Amino acid sequence: MANKNFNADTDVHILEEDQQKINKFARLNARFEELKDELKSMQNDLKNIEDASDDIMLLDEAAGPIPFMIGEAFIHCSQDEAQERLSSSKTGLENQMKSLEYAMNEVKSNMSDLKTQLYAKFGSNINLEADEE
Repeated sequence: MANKNFNADTDVHILEEDQQKINKFARLNARFEELKDELKSMQNDLKNIEDASDDIMLLDEAAGPIPFMIGEAFIHCSQDEAQERLSSSKTGLENQMKSLEYAMNEVKSNMSDLKTQLYAKFGSNINLEADEE
């Protein structure tokens, strides 16, 4: 006599190929989170550069040289030179952010492809959605 409580949907067999896809999705998801954190950090740095640039504009010419941090040391430079350095830093950071956003889109696209394949095979037996914080 067959067991009436048996549910065929819960008896899912995972092939090695499927496990590899799940593992790849997990790695991509972890990478995406790292990139997202890095982008957030860059956005904060960009805001700091913009704030510093605004503060320098408000300074009086008689304020004298402005300390500018390079690495772990400060150099003194004129307001114009400090603005140029900040502008250059801002441009470089914006370019890095564009590259990072491109990488994030690539990872997201790969994750979407894997998600489609895995949901097609496992349906509701697999959860690939990120937990809400």
